[in-house]
Amino acid sequence: MDRRRWRRIASQTGRSIAVWAVSTLTMLVLAGILPDFRLRSADGSSATDIAVTAALGAGAFGLLSALVWPLLVRLLLLVPALVLGLLVFFLNGALLWVALWVNPVERGSAAPQTAVVVAAVMSAVASATGAALAVRDDDAYRRRLYRLAHRRRRTGPPCPSTPGTLFLQLDGVGHDVLLDAVGKGLMPTVARWLGRDDGTGAGRSADGGDGKHGSGRGPGGNASGAVRGRGATHRLTCWRTDWSSQTGASQLGILHGSNFDVPAFRWYEKARREVMVCNRPTSAAELQARAIERTGHAGLLAGDGASRGNLFSGGAEEQALVLSIATRRRGPLNRSRAGYFAYFSDPANAVRTALSFVAEAGREIGQSTRARFTKQRPRVSRGGLYPFVRAFATVVERDVVVAAVMGDLLAGRTAVYADLVAYDEVAHHSGPASRDAEKVLQRLDRALALIEKVAEHAPRPYRIVVLSDHGQSPGETFRSRYGLTLGDLVRAGCGLPVPRRARRTRSGAEARAAVRAALHRPVEEGAEQYRPTRGSEPVVLASGNLGLISFPDVPHRMTKEEIDARHPALLPTLANHPGIGFLLVRSERHGGVVLGAHGVEIPLAELDDDPGPLAPFGPGAADVVRRTHTFPHTADIMVNSAYDPADGEVLAFEEQIGSHGGLGGAQSRAFLLSPLALSPPVAEDAELVGAEQVHQVLRRWLDESGATRAPEEPRRERAA
Repeated sequence: MDRRRWRRIASQTGRSIAVWAVSTLTMLVLAGILPDFRLRSADGSSATDIAVTAALGAGAFGLLSALVWPLLVRLLLLVPALVLGLLVFFLNGALLWVALWVNPVERGSAAPQTAVVVAAVMSAVASATGAALAVRDDDAYRRRLYRLAHRRRRTGPPCPSTPGTLFLQLDGVGHDVLLDAVGKGLMPTVARWLGRDDGTGAGRSADGGDGKHGSGRGPGGNASGAVRGRGATHRLTCWRTDWSSQTGASQLGILHGSNFDVPAFRWYEKARREVMVCNRPTSAAELQARAIERTGHAGLLAGDGASRGNLFSGGAEEQALVLSIATRRRGPLNRSRAGYFAYFSDPANAVRTALSFVAEAGREIGQSTRARFTKQRPRVSRGGLYPFVRAFATVVERDVVVAAVMGDLLAGRTAVYADLVAYDEVAHHSGPASRDAEKVLQRLDRALALIEKVAEHAPRPYRIVVLSDHGQSPGETFRSRYGLTLGDLVRAGCGLPVPRRARRTRSGAEARAAVRAALHRPVEEGAEQYRPTRGSEPVVLASGNLGLISFPDVPHRMTKEEIDARHPALLPTLANHPGIGFLLVRSERHGGVVLGAHGVEIPLAELDDDPGPLAPFGPGAADVVRRTHTFPHTADIMVNSAYDPADGEVLAFEEQIGSHGGLGGAQSRAFLLSPLALSPPVAEDAELVGAEQVHQVLRRWLDESGATRAPEEPRRERAA
């Protein structure tokens, strides 16, 4: 035992000396390159003095970074994440100044901007050197992981021995996309979990198919879609989303057990005279409160839970980059200690993230330029601020969330739910099966491997559950195919003037919500308030390939008869358009009807016998349409775009070539990847349907793991 301890001490000492030597050499090189950075006095010094100055300066800088930096970050925990990221560079430069000033041999000098550059380069070089030297040393790697974690409370209870559970959401990664990525070797970690890492065709199904299951049935033909091979540690299950196949509805149902009355990503509420948007903090907070009142419990993570990078808290004690709390006054419940402190306590993290951010933005500019010059189709505009939004989603948000999850695992938290939005953001603009999106899947798999490695050093065993909230369906936009937007078509059907140039709709990509939450400037609160218009001019909103039309001057949900009396041409214009699959409207006679081309009108109660225009959308379409019809805030007219089952394409009403939010194709087929140690999500002959049912499965798994949650409160009805 003593010999091993001395060997460990000797190894650590050797690594420290090596890092010091490399840092000294780096400082000497920078002093020779940068004109405003010198290690000698104006009248000159000997080579020995310069070398000693560099060595002592590098040592002092390393010591200050190790001792002072964590204290500075703790003092700045109330600073928003991106602001803290910028302060990293200036504080790093200040530490370099102090290191040069305390040098007993000779004080060097550096211009302010030069000090920032020198400090950033030295931090990155020192971190890379230390990581390279420690790569084969398990003990060193373990200590490195612990430095990334936040310090456990000394007065807290001891960590229980029961297993903890990590729920990791890969935003927008559909069931079919995951199977294809495994089959192509893009996600070796997932392939190993499924027992498909033997080179035998991971993406191919057991019945010889290609892993694409349009009916929602799994490779073995069972309704649950469970997939696993020999030596597997996890099972893959396909689950079907609600009609509103987007993060707001899915994550609210998964985390809080109810997504009732969430008809889309954005919708107009007549009583409030306001557009509700799932990634607006005020709307997210309201939706979370409604779900809590409806279910009577705080959420999946109530108790010793953590929520990272989500739209909703799930009742967790620890939260970071959670949108529903972005408008609250910052306090102990919404400080990002476990995320930001764990990440920024090492200044090299900010340096690496900044360099990766710049590289990712440059990569996006290059890829979009190539797509434009090669006239790639379909294609949407990717200019403006989008390269930086993509870089935030694929680099900054990923790094902070992964670091927060690592801290949670090493702190022994009972339940953690984290969302990684990188794939969803890129697929919206590049396409779900594009090379750009595949590169993101590779990086997400590496994040899974890192988290799995960290879990091995956690103080309690962990079960890692990976899931998605929806998929994405490819296809060109409605506007690019027909030259007008849904809003233009509605205006034409109402006899209103149509503008010559269609106005682009706002993207519903969740990464923008993460950017706004991190900046604490989430939305322009008045930007989507309804402003009265002339007469009966409708409000037209889009959520992927789902459109919502509301007449704000009518306080109730209009019926088909009322709409026909006011605008006789509107419903026929919409239903007969080739880019529209079906309409849902309220009927005085039948309660609710689905409208299709050529005058097709089918009551909701008769859809099982005659699906009519819902037939191409597969089994379960009638159920989700009927459920949405019961929502109090369903729009006067619900519009779903056309869907081609042959190529799986839909027509997005937004400017996206990979979309989700309605019915049609892969967007409705999400996945659930769970350890075999947990019970199967559903019976072999059953199908997992809806986010609320996924919530019940996850709660059951927490109970199986011995998790203790806050007691449920009695259900209270919301006042009128």
